[in-house]
Order: sequence, then C-alpha cells, then structure tokens
Amino acid sequence: MTLPQRFDDVVQLEDFMSTPTPELAADLGRLAGDILVLGVGGKMGPTLARLARRAAPGKRVVGVARFTEPGLREKLESSGVECIACDLLERDAIERLPRIENVVFMAGRKFGSSGREDLTWAMNVMVPAQVAEVFRASRIVAFSTACVYPYVDTASGGATEAVPAIPPSGDYANSCVGRERMFEYFSHKYGTKGRLLRLEYAIDMRYGVLHDVGKKVFAGASIDLAMGHVNVIWQGDANSMALRALGQCTAPASALNLSGPETVSVRALAEAFGRHFSKAPVFTGKEAGTAWLVNSAEAHRLFGTPRVPLETMIAWQADWIARGGVSLGKDTHFDTRDGKY
Repeated sequence: MTLPQRFDDVVQLEDFMSTPTPELAADLGRLAGDILVLGVGGKMGPTLARLARRAAPGKRVVGVARFTEPGLREKLESSGVECIACDLLERDAIERLPRIENVVFMAGRKFGSSGREDLTWAMNVMVPAQVAEVFRASRIVAFSTACVYPYVDTASGGATEAVPAIPPSGDYANSCVGRERMFEYFSHKYGTKGRLLRLEYAIDMRYGVLHDVGKKVFAGASIDLAMGHVNVIWQGDANSMALRALGQCTAPASALNLSGPETVSVRALAEAFGRHFSKAPVFTGKEAGTAWLVNSAEAHRLFGTPRVPLETMIAWQADWIARGGVSLGKDTHFDTRDGKY
C-alpha cells in the first residue's frame, strides 16, 4: 500500500487508518464468527470498528459504548457498524449484549484516576471480570498497556512478554494488572481463548506522543526528559494487529506486546520536529536510565513489522501541526513517572 504524503483533513486520515491490508482481510476471512467491539467510543475504537467492517464485509461488526460523544453513533452506523448503547459498569447490561464469537475489549479508565481510584478499579478490574464471565464462550482480545511492566533499562530493547507484570507505582498501572488477571482467571476457569495486548502509544495525528512532543516544539514550550524513551506505533497498524490477534488467541489467555520496532528517544524526536519547524526544542530535566518500554518482536513475527515507519509518522505529524490540524486535546502524559493520572 502506498503511503500518502500528508493528510488533508480528518476524513482522509480516518479513511486511511480504516483501510485494511490484504493480510488483515485474509485473516478475518478465515476467522469464524462476527466481531463485537466493547468500548468502541474511545480514541482507537471507531477506526478499529470501521477497519473490521471494511476488512470483513460479510461479518457483522457490533460496537458497544455509552455513546456520549455527539454524532459518533451515527457516524459508525453510516459505515455499517451496528451500535448498542451500554454502560459496561452494569452487569445486567452486559448480560443483554448479543453473544458474538469474537470480542475486542477496549474499555478502560486512565485519566482522572487520581481522586476517583474506586472508579478506575471498577472499570479496569470489575468490568473485565464481568465481561470475561459473560463472554466465556468467545475469543477475547483485550487491550492492555505497557504500564503493567516494571521500568526497564533504556538500552535493553524493552520488556518481553516473559517479564513479570509488576508495575512501579500508581492505581492506574496496578488496576491494569488486575484487568489482565481477571481475563487470565476466567480463561483458566472456562478455557476461554484470549490475548492481552500490551500496547505502547498508538499514533494518530490528533493525539499521541508525537502530537504532544511536536506541539511543544512548535509552541516553544519545554519538554521534560525524565521519561526520555518511548515506543510508538501507527494507530492503523495497532488496530490491524489487534484484529489479526483474534486468530492467534491462546488458552489460557497470553500477553502480546504491541508497538513499533525501535526504542524512541524523546530528545531525538523533539530535535526531528525542530528541523521540520526550524525551531530549537526547549528541554528540562535529564533522561532517566529506565522507562516503560516493550519488545514487540513476537507480534512482528506473527504479523510482520508495522507498515508505517517512524520517520513517516514524524513528517505527517509535523505537517499536521504546522497547518493547524485538529487536536483532541488529550495529552498522553507519557512523561509521568509517578503513576498518577
């Protein structure tokens, strides 16, 4: 697939992110059953659901969310995605959902955790337990996070799936371990096949680490280097791999890291944006010797390396920012090291 030089608008951006590769179409074509996306209303959910619909036009794709964002339900339905309004915190509401063979679980809570830790734990632990029990006969691919890992040396190449899930601090990260444990428990109990996708930083022009760093360079704002290294992956690639993971589920459910192939220096990233904008980045602090990093070699073995390279993402992001492209206004807080969100 030929990569575009730029994205003129959100319509073109979302169309590209939801255009399936032949490999995805082939994998979903071999997959028995329809697809249910729980938490379709988040940042990644709408394009994942549209991607699934376009890759498997003969399958039923159902998106579940509260649908509080105006126009989202109508937009998804116009793309052929069936929508069901549901509050996943209500067990009875989960029980009323159709039993579909393939489930992509995208629900969760991160920002706003401080001060409502109870809600964070309910959303990240109670809801997965209820979903895992109700959909015990389905395959379940659940989005998780690199935050379940301890910090690793920045020169290590990232934590592999063999590294124990022991986060350094914070209710959010610990509740994410709880989410994984619930899916693992019910997978052991019922033989449910699943995958736990430990994603690190999907990139969309409207949000993400590249967006956050690029905006600061463009505005002349300082960039904190304390969390000086990250992993990133194009959102379209992450969604494609997540859907393909439905055909790679295991019993008991197992972890799978999901990101790009390189460890990305935040300093080098800011300097690259500086060259695009002809502006010198402003830095504060110093890079720590450790960071939340993942090694995604296993995912790349299964699905191939991501089709969009880092250099292309940087160029796209710089162009988007320079032209005043729309932003979701949702900072990733990638530079946080105390686990408080």
